[in-house]
Amino acid sequence: MENCREEKKTMLEDHLLEGTDQKGGFRTLPFIIGTEALEKMATYGVMPNMTLYLMKEYHMGLTTASNLLFFWSAATNFMPLIGALAADSFLGRFYTIGIGSFICLMGMILLWSTTVIPQARPPPCEQLNSGCSSPTIFQFMYLCTAFGLISVGAGGIRSSSLAFGADQFEKGDFKKSSGLKESYFSWYYASYTFSILIALTCVVYIQDNIGWGVGFAVPAVLMLFGVSIFFLASGFYVKLKSKTSLVTGFVQVAVASYRNRRLDLPDGVHNVCHRKNGSALVLPSENLRFLNKACIVRDPDKDLTADGRAINPWRLCSVEQVEELKALLRVLPIWSTGMIMSINISQNSFPLLQAVSMDRRITSSFTIPAASFSTFTVISVILWVAVYDRVFLPLASRVMRRPIHLSTKRRMGIGICFSFLAMLASAGIESIRRSLAINEGYLDSPLANTRMSAMWLVPQHCLTGFAEASNAIAQNEFYFSEFPRSMSSIASTLNGIGMSLANLAASFIMNAVDSLSKAGGKESWISSNINKGHYDYYYLVLAGLSMANMMYFLVCSNIYGPLKEDRKIAQEEEEEEDES
Repeated sequence: MENCREEKKTMLEDHLLEGTDQKGGFRTLPFIIGTEALEKMATYGVMPNMTLYLMKEYHMGLTTASNLLFFWSAATNFMPLIGALAADSFLGRFYTIGIGSFICLMGMILLWSTTVIPQARPPPCEQLNSGCSSPTIFQFMYLCTAFGLISVGAGGIRSSSLAFGADQFEKGDFKKSSGLKESYFSWYYASYTFSILIALTCVVYIQDNIGWGVGFAVPAVLMLFGVSIFFLASGFYVKLKSKTSLVTGFVQVAVASYRNRRLDLPDGVHNVCHRKNGSALVLPSENLRFLNKACIVRDPDKDLTADGRAINPWRLCSVEQVEELKALLRVLPIWSTGMIMSINISQNSFPLLQAVSMDRRITSSFTIPAASFSTFTVISVILWVAVYDRVFLPLASRVMRRPIHLSTKRRMGIGICFSFLAMLASAGIESIRRSLAINEGYLDSPLANTRMSAMWLVPQHCLTGFAEASNAIAQNEFYFSEFPRSMSSIASTLNGIGMSLANLAASFIMNAVDSLSKAGGKESWISSNINKGHYDYYYLVLAGLSMANMMYFLVCSNIYGPLKEDRKIAQEEEEEEDES
């Protein structure tokens, strides 16, 4: 037994040695994890205060600034899908991360240059949005180019970093050590959370207390360091070759089913459906039968090669490809409920302006930066995970005297409910804050601090964090458990796509509320002057949308039916009853 332990210890030490000729392993992980962690610090470091930067330096109204940030966030969340397609199809993960890092660095430098080049932004003015000149077309495009480069670069890094790190254990002795990969995932997510906390505290504090020039230079320097350390370890990486993208397979099924739309669907004939060699799937399922036409073999001599592969994958697909697309289409209704919930999470500009107009002093010498209140959302996510896993489940299991486990659908529903409560809390707190500001004579002074403590914003941030943790984690678990194993890459990107579409939907809702509320010459509910507007009414609109989303989720959940885990538990219970 003692010898066995010594052998395992020696093997782990060998993996950590820098002098070994074998590529991959733990020695590459600090460079891979560090690159994404630094990218997170850089991008999350410039995002929280960006609303204030656009309003103060570019003289944009709240609606214009929020729209621009919604589109930027949508692009940033969508680009990992494009990056994944590029990595899987032709670039490979190493070059996708490398090119993405360099593009992100260029975007950071361009954004920083707007703070030091006077011609890159409008001339300063005395009062916010009062008699100030708007940015020229060149200045606006210059700014958007910086945002676009950051989004493209971040997409390249985020799409491939997690998988590229896992690739480092796919060759040689590392492949036999499953514990090494588990340790890698733990370190990866720990660095992810830590980097965001650093961005929301240290980087934001520098912007508030030293200025935009230094505040935006720090993320650029962090990104430069990230690019450097990634390429520094280039010779040590395992670089697997690219392969056909799963998304390409989905498109092929759609095209093939349309091309074969006039074909009849035979029943019970096994040899008319194309399947991969050695696959257990013989026939496609009966749901969404029109897609089954994509795998019909009309003429084996013309449609298949000698080794059984499709000659034209855009006319003939495998049963596995058809079933993968069906699995994706089946979860889309439930996925859309998470997308709608993400509209609430994406409301970053309004809590920021609330915090700016409140008392943020902790001591006589320290004031919490307004953008740092987002830290409470991140902390709440961590608390939810810890309490749910280490306190709630063990306690509930002890009380019920049996193992307790909330299904993924229930946890998604709990997250949507928390999101609804967060909007109600936001509306109530904003109503009180606005009344106090007006009573104190600050109707025309949106940046003046009321006597109300900004700590009253903590509950809404915590509820938002609980909603995000409960729903997002359950969504990921839902996709990974319901999808075939071959669809794991799609499962990991669905949340990001939902966030991207949620940002576009949030922009549409905000513009609609702005147009309707200011009809007839009235002050808009989401005026740049937070004290003249009615952000509380806007929050109530989002609360109503959340209530409708809860009803929609219940319908989608009922239609979807039992989960794989539920069917497995029911089957085990039936077997136990039969044995007894």
